[in-house]
Amino acid sequence: MLSGAVPIAEIWRGPLAESEHAGHVVVAGPDGGTIAALGAPGTVVLPRSSAKMIQALPLVMSGAADEAALTDRHLALACASHEGAPLHVGAVADWLSGLGLSEADLRCGTQPSRDKELKLEMIRRGEAPSQLHNNCSGKHAGFLTLNRRLGGGSEYQEPDHPVQKAALDAFEEATGASSPGFGIDGCSAPNFAASMEGMARAMSVFATAHTRDDTFSRAAARLVQAMISHPVEVAGEGRACTLLMQAAQEPAALKFGAEGFFVAILPERGLGIAVKVADGATRAAESAIAAVLVGLGVLDERHPDVQRFMAPEIVNRRGLVTGEIRPAPALAQLGAKSARA
Repeated sequence: MLSGAVPIAEIWRGPLAESEHAGHVVVAGPDGGTIAALGAPGTVVLPRSSAKMIQALPLVMSGAADEAALTDRHLALACASHEGAPLHVGAVADWLSGLGLSEADLRCGTQPSRDKELKLEMIRRGEAPSQLHNNCSGKHAGFLTLNRRLGGGSEYQEPDHPVQKAALDAFEEATGASSPGFGIDGCSAPNFAASMEGMARAMSVFATAHTRDDTFSRAAARLVQAMISHPVEVAGEGRACTLLMQAAQEPAALKFGAEGFFVAILPERGLGIAVKVADGATRAAESAIAAVLVGLGVLDERHPDVQRFMAPEIVNRRGLVTGEIRPAPALAQLGAKSARA
């Protein structure tokens, strides 16, 4: 599945390259076609949480979001892989309450908060985590909101449920191809497969959505604006999606996915970017997306938060700097090529 991957990040210790991560990167232009790529663009992948904005399309397209009076903050949470901080947990709890539902109606599963202060506080109080702390609880609140409109059964996460059928239709329209299959994600919902080219195309569809006036495009543009307006809701304090969106020199919607996936939506350029690291390493995906965006001029490599993810220092247990992560030079070149296309 991942044959044809090329080196995209190197791990240096002292004067030696100690290891490397290989992967695939595709940049799609405003027409959805590939304008630059590394690796094998036709590789079929599971985009994991990088596809959440696609899964949220039916929520908006159906009118369910407006019926429930959802704000951009809600829509950002529907696209989020949040850290389960109080602001995320509280917002999703309030959202469910407004629907006349509760945490028990979620089907995403329990996950400890990834917010360090809250996690420690809960341990001290002997308080168990709930499904609200799950990084996908916002997406699932969106599913429940859509389900209320569609009138489906309670097991909205099942692949044959109307909610997931609507998500599949949106996914195939965005990627421009029939999905070859799916895997069950960490939150129990189906995660549909696509080619790397298809995922980059989908992001360019979102990036150009504001230039069109059909129902699909209006929904996509609204979700992009929600993500850009609420970067903390999309991930959280200290997270790559949030910090890189905040550091961007132009509007950009960024979304991480498990197993080394990352996507970027650039509305001012109409570009969509997809990154997949073959061994699933988060550090390499963060480095690669940052390097491409630096090459494009979207990010300033001197910004501390850009350096934090693109070329972070490796520090040992005594606090000594022993090495660094270096993005492959080809990534910046890819970004520069895309800027000229």
